[in-house]
Amino acid sequence: VQLQASGGGLVQAGGSPRLSCAASGNIDIIIYMNWYRQTPGNQREKVATIDTHDSAYYEGSAKGRAAISRDTANNRWYLAMNNLKPEDTAVYYCSARSRDRRFWGQGTLVTVSS
Repeated sequence: VQLQASGGGLVQAGGSPRLSCAASGNIDIIIYMNWYRQTPGNQREKVATIDTHDSAYYEGSAKGRAAISRDTANNRWYLAMNNLKPEDTAVYYCSARSRDRRFWGQGTLVTVSS
């Protein structure tokens, strides 16, 4: 499974970007699709999860300001965030999990300016 994240960039505080993750390869083995984020010096933090039944789960400080969704026809999932704050500045990674493996995309940097 190969993952490609996109949609990052410079966003003004209060903005609402949408990140995209494109999956390719043996995608039938994917059970969970995630977004994580990481700031310098900190561990990677899980932001959101969606499963193959479209159940969504949220964690961390972005909870309440994030929405995960997926487009099965195009093998993509998305993270829409609103009311961004400077502390949301991070590298955002998409990830996928099968029964026995986790896959990572390369990350996309979101920089929130105040």
